[in-house]
Amino acid sequence: MSTSGNCFNQRKAIANKPANVIRWTWTKMEKIDPKILIKFYQEMFLIRRFEERTAEQYALGKIGGFCHLYIGQEAVAVGAIAALKNDDYVLSAYRDHGHCLAKGSDPKRVMAELFGRTTGLCKGKGGSMHLVDSDRNFLGGYAIVGGHIPLAAGVAFAVKYQSRDQVVVCFFGEGAVPTGICHESLNMAALWKLPIIFICENNRYGMGTPVERASAIYNISQVASAYDMPKDSFDGMDVLEVYHHVKSAVDMVRSKKVPIFLEAKTYRFMGHSMSDPAHGHYRSKDEVDEAKKRDPIPRLKGKLLREKIMTEGQLQAVEKDVQEVVEESVRFADKSPLPSTESLESDLYQ
Repeated sequence: MSTSGNCFNQRKAIANKPANVIRWTWTKMEKIDPKILIKFYQEMFLIRRFEERTAEQYALGKIGGFCHLYIGQEAVAVGAIAALKNDDYVLSAYRDHGHCLAKGSDPKRVMAELFGRTTGLCKGKGGSMHLVDSDRNFLGGYAIVGGHIPLAAGVAFAVKYQSRDQVVVCFFGEGAVPTGICHESLNMAALWKLPIIFICENNRYGMGTPVERASAIYNISQVASAYDMPKDSFDGMDVLEVYHHVKSAVDMVRSKKVPIFLEAKTYRFMGHSMSDPAHGHYRSKDEVDEAKKRDPIPRLKGKLLREKIMTEGQLQAVEKDVQEVVEESVRFADKSPLPSTESLESDLYQ
């Protein structure tokens, strides 16, 4: 038989094989150590207060350029990154403050970067949309919609090529899914069986366009079916649900060395960016208010109180400590020096 005939038969056999579907069972979730629940609350509260202060500093002119807040979506970054090991890689899009903080970056250096100061993570040269903390394997922070997805696949290829035991997690919004580069990356990840988890944070709006007006598929996770890739969709407003789903996916990717596509259904309470009103003309205030009833922070706080893991007084003490961390980050950034004119020629690729 000819080579082309063998190739055809191989492809036919592949086409006829059963779909590669992971069976997710969430009827009885494993019990989480109360200390982890408290950590989830601390981290989500940190991101919320950090972003609120960021908005204030932006309004005061201390922060320039584009700025996209993560308020409302905190459960996704915190729950997902908690499921990783310290040396696992994370890449994000332009709404990256929360992911960077959840990966363990120093809030002072993150705020200093937003201020464009030399003490920032990128010496003040990256700004809000381009946070990078290589010491913690947080590789950005990318402004071009979908542009970082192939970079994440490349990192996963390097991990596989070097036979390392790391997992790569790539966060992006549903607005990036229709891009060609996203589909090319999904195809190559599935073809080469790369150790990567694609997490689509579906907050329903790509800038001001609702997902049903921009995507032929409303349930975004279905796009993975075209690449025979395991997939799942879950409530991104519940940090425990995010953690359990991502933890299961991480274990699968690390053991089976296959990519997985996850869709976290979430919602941003603020506008697309600081140049966009809180709800804009594309959604009503009533819609935003309804979404705030599912705010992940009060949901977890209620659980901590109901199960007597913490008292109201203990929670207030945590919130006070977090507030001081955020205030110190603002003070640190404000007193840090601006980059010199000469530094324009440093840190350049030669």
